Amino acid sequence: MRAVEFKAKLKNNRIQIPIKFQKQMTASQNKDVRVIVLMDEPKAECDFSKLTQEQFLKGYAKSDAIYDN
Repeated sequence: MRAVEFKAKLKNNRIQIPIKFQKQMTASQNKDVRVIVLMDEPKAECDFSKLTQEQFLKGYAKSDAIYDN
């Protein structure tokens, strides 16, 4: 199975396939395809994750480095 990757925007709950891949898709009519959708996290969740990491690392002391290996 061959994979293609592209970015697209949803419009009316549909994903538009870029022109450069449309010919390949037409050739694959009535064949199984695998669709993977990855969505960016909302900014608030991303900021929370960064804050959590920063707070965790504040408790890290240089003497803790002996446990790094």
